[in-house]
Amino acid sequence: MPRSNTHDDPSSVDGRMMFELLNEVGIIAQLSRALLESRLEDGLTIHHFTALNHLVRLGDGRTPIDMARVFQVPKTSMSHTLAGLEKRALIRLIPNPADGRGKLVMLTDAGRALRERAINSISPDIAQLLPQFGLAEAQSILPSLRKLRALLDRARDL
Repeated sequence: MPRSNTHDDPSSVDGRMMFELLNEVGIIAQLSRALLESRLEDGLTIHHFTALNHLVRLGDGRTPIDMARVFQVPKTSMSHTLAGLEKRALIRLIPNPADGRGKLVMLTDAGRALRERAINSISPDIAQLLPQFGLAEAQSILPSLRKLRALLDRARDL
């Protein structure tokens, strides 16, 4: 028998609550991306920064297609982003020894330095949030956010 009121359905209530949580995370992501992008060096976008950040966090030597999958963008979009980074000497594309036709993305010292400058340029703005938000709260929420990200990463890969 169909339910007339989805508010009585526990899975609907749980789904709405998770939607609200992800909606807040999405809004936070949008606001933080806009702030970071406003501090990036001329001509660089959030896409450039996130590619550099990914390579620093997880290590270089990734293929463009693997990066496209991780970022859930078409290979052509990732190729465009990587071309912009290569043009600025922030990455190098080298032949993939396992696949003669493919390439590997290698981070340059300039790419690492640019990422650090970007983080340093936004850090004072972010640090201003701590007195209002609280260091203890930031430390306590971080493990939960990492767990949620890991769950979403695994769900993406299914």
